[in-house]
Amino acid sequence: MKSKFFIIFVLVSFFLSGAVYSQNQSDSEEKTVEELFLQSIEMTVIGEMATDHSREAKLDALKAIEEMISEGRASENDQDLLTVLEYLSMEGNGVQVREAGLLINNFPEVRRRSCESLGDLGGEIAKASLINVLLTEDEPMVLAEAAYALGTIGINDDNQVTQALSYSILGQNIMSPDNNYAFAVLLAFEKIAESNSGISDPSAIRALVRIQNGNYIKTVQRKAKSVIDKLRTY
Repeated sequence: MKSKFFIIFVLVSFFLSGAVYSQNQSDSEEKTVEELFLQSIEMTVIGEMATDHSREAKLDALKAIEEMISEGRASENDQDLLTVLEYLSMEGNGVQVREAGLLINNFPEVRRRSCESLGDLGGEIAKASLINVLLTEDEPMVLAEAAYALGTIGINDDNQVTQALSYSILGQNIMSPDNNYAFAVLLAFEKIAESNSGISDPSAIRALVRIQNGNYIKTVQRKAKSVIDKLRTY
């Protein structure tokens, strides 16, 4: 509950501040007053859509963010975008809206696409948001997107990411684990190893062995063996 009110407080503070943007461009790339004004308006609209109770409005906000990222108008330093994406990644989970006691904002697709955009933005803040998703989410498709996004970012200082990925895999039901999620974790391990010249985290090795020998389909087991073999080459 505390995290819910904290996120809402951050968003309210963001809107009251007029959606001020960080300006990390060099002098030659400094934006004009008109460009800053238009960008501020755009982020205010995105924020309003993100906090609307309807699923469609939230998906429209995500579509606008995805366009900003694809057009190169967003980066890992855009605090406003990161705040909105963190909020949406917890929609129906850390951020809950209820009517007559019933949860009305459980939108897994909103959470999934938020994770995808966090991975595209990258950086430490996005990484922390995605780890939080791994530790609180129970929808396999959202978990899979968060895991893959963490692999895309590639940061693994102090083995924070590999430990979170391992914890989520080792905590699955060993009799009926999710194959898609396991495969996404394997891809994440692979990408993290490529970005960090290997993986030294014992919990990651334990998770890989669990997948290779666990109750997974052959395709997933073979992928686990492939990742283990690749780790031996670093």
